[in-house]
Amino acid sequence: MWKIIETSLPQMLAAGFKYTIPLAIISFAIGLIIALITALVRLSKIRGAFIIVKIFFRFYVWLFRTTPLLVQLFIVFFGLPYLKIKGILPEGIKFDPFTAGILTFSLNTGAYASETIRAAIDSVPTGQWEAAASIGMSRTQTLQRIIIPQALRVSLPPLANSFIGLVKDTSLAASITIMEMFQVSQQIAAENFQPLLMYSLVAAIYAVFCTVLSILQGYLEKRFSAK
Repeated sequence: MWKIIETSLPQMLAAGFKYTIPLAIISFAIGLIIALITALVRLSKIRGAFIIVKIFFRFYVWLFRTTPLLVQLFIVFFGLPYLKIKGILPEGIKFDPFTAGILTFSLNTGAYASETIRAAIDSVPTGQWEAAASIGMSRTQTLQRIIIPQALRVSLPPLANSFIGLVKDTSLAASITIMEMFQVSQQIAAENFQPLLMYSLVAAIYAVFCTVLSILQGYLEKRFSAK
């Protein structure tokens, strides 16, 4: 057993640092940008034709929050190549596995994180908006200098939890042939006929990664709460 672990562990760790962690970090970073834009658009008080933009973002959040992540991965990677439009998309929309994973995880993260950020912005007392307006600050200035810094502090714990969840969700990328840790564990299990050992080993690696992230989360929460 120890010989198998000694042989398999480096392969899984290599896949983790080459695909799993980069996939999670890149997707989360892009997802946060999408989330912030989505939250600000939905909180915007601009009227008129802009309401169409708000409806679009509301639909986006609804769509990605009400459908399974695995289904979203399959639609982006396996389904979009069949979206053929004569003269515009004659061969459909094709992505390599890693790009499809980044796109799907980013959009999914953005939908969920946007609700976290929106709630955090709403949690800032309205009196702060009024105080900023009383000294001549515009709404944009108030957001940048007063509201968003406070909202980010409030949203840090749930966003950190979302990132830890995303690290675990990257295991679904095996379904679209990305060679992350779970995919590697499946291949090794098919070779040595030790699925219980291999899946337990990859579960332990995920547990270690997520434990380290949880410790980092606790440190960041203490540091920001002390300010």
